[in-house]
Amino acid sequence: MTTTLVIGATGTTGSRTAARLAAAGHRVRAASRGGDPRFDWYAPATHAAALDGADAVYLVPPVGDTDPAAVMLPFLRRARDAGVRRAVLLSSSAIPRGGPAVGEVHAALPGLFDAWAVLRPSWFMQNFTGDHPHAESIRTTGTLASATGTGRVAFIDADDIAAVAAHALTARDVPNRDLVLTGPEALGYDDIAAVLTEVTGRRVTHRRLSCEQLRERLATRLPAEFAALLAALDRTVAEGAEDRTTGEVQALTGRPPACFRTVAARELARADR
Repeated sequence: MTTTLVIGATGTTGSRTAARLAAAGHRVRAASRGGDPRFDWYAPATHAAALDGADAVYLVPPVGDTDPAAVMLPFLRRARDAGVRRAVLLSSSAIPRGGPAVGEVHAALPGLFDAWAVLRPSWFMQNFTGDHPHAESIRTTGTLASATGTGRVAFIDADDIAAVAAHALTARDVPNRDLVLTGPEALGYDDIAAVLTEVTGRRVTHRRLSCEQLRERLATRLPAEFAALLAALDRTVAEGAEDRTTGEVQALTGRPPACFRTVAARELARADR
């Protein structure tokens, strides 16, 4: 039986991917900074134990790092030398191969592993229901602030990302390509606010900011460079870059992706338990 190392196993997609693999009978090594084994991208001494005996790895880049390749590429070379034969990388629909941040890791992956996939999901639906700043703002002030204007995004359920990740990590036919993953429909932030108002019974409004206003707002809690990157991504949404849907989730999992209304209701029910 193969062993899959899941990095970021307590995170939004990592926890779901590890759970799916385990439920299907696969052997999983769930690694995180506070887990066992402990794994820290910036602490190479933690890497050997995580890699020991692993055949496949699910890669969640270090959060907030604008140059993740600096720590990820040495790890990936070490993983290959340790016997890892398959790698699945979590990237973003907004970042192409060779692009900024994790795009450099994407470009290097095919040269390191014969079996690989890069998941490029659109924005997570859980950004509005979990621990994300959007969700916190919705709960505390009833507002959703963005610089997306009237731009639309085909938001995706993290459960659907995990389903694709589990498939890519274990299927006989390895994708060996990048997969742009979306939900079933593109929605504007005004649409998101309207659905949340209906589902929660509490009025939620979309507060439109300029890109500069958003950057300044984010910089109060994030490094300035990363705040600027996130604000720039909102600008690309406003310009229409994410107004698209793909059929990858259904093609790889055999079922359609979940819609936002369904996910919002589900997550609300979970929070009330």
